[in-house]
Amino acid sequence: MIPLLKRCLLWLAALLVLAPLLLTLAYRYVPVPVTPLMVIRLFEGEGLAKDWQPSAHISNHLKMAVIASEDNLFCRHRGFDWKAFGDVLNEFRSEGRLRGGSTISMQTAKNLYLWPGRSYSRKVLEALYTPMLELILPKERILTLYLNIAEFGPGIYGAEAAAQAYFNTSAANLSRQQAAQLAAVLPNPRVYHAGRPSPYIQRRAATIQTRINQLGPLLACIRAS
Repeated sequence: MIPLLKRCLLWLAALLVLAPLLLTLAYRYVPVPVTPLMVIRLFEGEGLAKDWQPSAHISNHLKMAVIASEDNLFCRHRGFDWKAFGDVLNEFRSEGRLRGGSTISMQTAKNLYLWPGRSYSRKVLEALYTPMLELILPKERILTLYLNIAEFGPGIYGAEAAAQAYFNTSAANLSRQQAAQLAAVLPNPRVYHAGRPSPYIQRRAATIQTRINQLGPLLACIRAS
């Protein structure tokens, strides 16, 4: 019985590594058809609005806004921002408040292969898959994946679906302000609304636009239009 259990565990471990590895190799070239979160939300009764767009069809305003909002060092780190982790821990020690410290690469790994919620097992897998993405995919591709699968609202996934739903435009034609509002809701897109921004989201969007102007060379991995 124990040898059988060991074999099952080995097969499970191999599956947890091999399947994401093969998918990551494929996603370097092909669109992501669906993610676990999309399937879960669909079974919960929500819709599924998504429309894959290549990097060239997504506004640079949105790319810069997301980096300014979610991960200032995205273009430079290799998947993990250790300084941000340190800041999160220091804040927790001093204020007792624990906020997220995930990079865009970590969020992409989670969105691609894992389930929503918080657990140690999910965090371990996220930490395993993040360097896999960084080793196999260029930064621009990681950002393209993220912007095509991120949840922007109930049943709304990706930049194109969000642009159409909230602003009646395409992801390619998002203005600076619209892009900042979309980026501002990403921490909690099921509560905040990019098209009808609350005073908090308006302030956050303004902060994001200011930060974009300050990042300069930290945005170097975004190709010029």
